[in-house]
Amino acid sequence: QVQLVETGGGLVQPGGSLRLSCAASGPSFTMLTAGWYRQAPGNQRELVASITNGGVTGYIDSVKGRFTISRDNEKKMVYLQMNSLKPEDTALYSCNIHIYAPWVDAQKSYWGQGTQVTVSS
Repeated sequence: QVQLVETGGGLVQPGGSLRLSCAASGPSFTMLTAGWYRQAPGNQRELVASITNGGVTGYIDSVKGRFTISRDNEKKMVYLQMNSLKPEDTALYSCNIHIYAPWVDAQKSYWGQGTQVTVSS
């Protein structure tokens, strides 16, 4: 079974930065598309940023120019660099990855438990 662990969240002042990390572990697999989602209280979960196994990235408009998603396939890590943080970025941030699982010869999707990001003065 593949497990994801997110780290790097915390309390930061507006204009500050945080770097989220997502570590994937488990039996040998190929990491395909990965993404960072967030959910604020009372809101639906939204996809913030994604990255394909070829390195193509995508972002929601509200974070373009401020957030950067990246990955290290060898280490099975996914990162989200967040700069110029705003109070409206406050949310629980979760990592999601799609993998090719050779033990079932199929694609599977996994989620982490999330890391809280709070932007406040």
